[in-house]
Amino acid sequence: MTAAGITGRDVLRRAIAGQRRPIVFASVLAAGHQAGEALVPVVIGVVIDQAVAGGSGWVLLGWLAVLGAVFAGLSNCYRFGARAAERAAERSAHDLRIEVSRRVLHPRGAETGNLAGELVSIGTSDARRVGVVDAIIPFGVAAFSGLLVSAVMLLRMSVPLGLLVLLGTPPILVLAHLIGKPLERRSEAEQERSAHASGVATDLVAGLRVLKGIGAEPAAIERYRRTSRSSLLATLRAARAQAWHNGALLALTGIFIAVVALVGGKLALDGHISVGDLVAAVGLAQYLITPFSVFAEVNSDLAQGRASAGRIAAVLSAPHTVDGGSAGLPSPVTGHVRLSAVSQGQLREIDLEARPGELLGVAAADPADATALLDCLGRTVDPASGSVLVDAVPLSTVDPERVREAVLVAAHDADLFAGTLAENVRAGGARTAEAMDAAAADEVASALPSGAATAVSERGRSLSGGQRQRVALARALAADAPVLVLHDPTTAVDTVTEARIAEGLARLRRGRTTILVTTSPALLAATDRVVLLDGGRVTGEGTHTGLVAERADYRAVVLS
Repeated sequence: MTAAGITGRDVLRRAIAGQRRPIVFASVLAAGHQAGEALVPVVIGVVIDQAVAGGSGWVLLGWLAVLGAVFAGLSNCYRFGARAAERAAERSAHDLRIEVSRRVLHPRGAETGNLAGELVSIGTSDARRVGVVDAIIPFGVAAFSGLLVSAVMLLRMSVPLGLLVLLGTPPILVLAHLIGKPLERRSEAEQERSAHASGVATDLVAGLRVLKGIGAEPAAIERYRRTSRSSLLATLRAARAQAWHNGALLALTGIFIAVVALVGGKLALDGHISVGDLVAAVGLAQYLITPFSVFAEVNSDLAQGRASAGRIAAVLSAPHTVDGGSAGLPSPVTGHVRLSAVSQGQLREIDLEARPGELLGVAAADPADATALLDCLGRTVDPASGSVLVDAVPLSTVDPERVREAVLVAAHDADLFAGTLAENVRAGGARTAEAMDAAAADEVASALPSGAATAVSERGRSLSGGQRQRVALARALAADAPVLVLHDPTTAVDTVTEARIAEGLARLRRGRTTILVTTSPALLAATDRVVLLDGGRVTGEGTHTGLVAERADYRAVVLS
């Protein structure tokens, strides 16, 4: 069992239970289709015995009409049954995608240990493979129904033939299950390697500009080549396992069908069955290829579905990064933030306070210190020791979703969404015009063909780095959160624009608590007070001007 008690088997059971009615409906129709397929050679045998041998044209026409009705019934059963099965598969895959997305995006986080691309692969490819299980169940039921009808018809013709089918089928099904085990293992390895390759590719594409800037393209290409080669080898191993699996099952079923045909021929030669029965027996023997082929496909899809279900279960059962909470923050939130003896990452028992309405600057000598501070303020993690309080309420006792309504942490690398520039800013809140002015995003809009109505590509790649930062900052300001934490919001912006943003930020956030984690002199100069973090500890505090004049270590951090 996994940490949260969810296994791959649980995922499969839930996927099937969620689509029980369409699966049952599809199974009934698919069974009707296979039963009709099995009846076709039987009706042809009857036609030979009663119409052709008897020489009656009307009897022949009557049985041909029966044959036509059988064909009409089986074709319609297949049409509507396949549609219902596919609908169940798509709905099941959709439900799993939603469930995986909710788990990954849960306010309390999820310690999955997967790259972003891997999670995308699990939420798409693995969810689709589990959904396929819902589609193949009706066809498995239908194949069994076809075998049952075939056995009954053969028993009617000859007890030995019927018993041969009835007693020979279970061992073949057991062997099929055993043959599918290697495929299941290799399919799981293939999915893991493929997901990892997707994760590496996603990371490389996201950091392409940085890689080009530092000349690291060859190393990045070599890394992806190794990952892709590993994924390819796993895929080839899985393909070989599937080929062996399908070939072995075809050989087994071929031998079984040949035995049925030989026994039927011997019985006809001995006079125990009629010519029509022999034709029906041979036709049924040939028909048996279909259900056994379906069993092979069902077994293959089940093996892959079980492997994918295990990967989905690992994500769904991943522990939360933080616990929930039942305490509430006061209404309205005044924005009094205090860190008391907080240790997290490289931070060592820091004490830090942002008074209500204060614009506080935090200059961190080490980016890791800044990251740890942001994680604690946004309750992405709870500190290893100490406490973070907002209006005297420890954030560790408040549900993360409630925390983020009061404290908005705008990360340095915040992405934009596909849509217009205005829609991206409006996603933050209602103060769109004021926020765009304060963040100098109005200049970005004026430079675009359709202004704020200009479409922005995924992650804002159609904009320059500085333009993306200004739009992301405007989105954060539009939210008008009681406590706003900004991390290096102007690293790609020119000095003139940065000075305008510093003035606009101080103006728009007046009376609201704002914490600026940055080493930008222009932004720090606009703050009420600055705290210096060095070596994981608070080593200095004062105004920007005073610290520049008095502290060499501060000058080294912000002026170097």
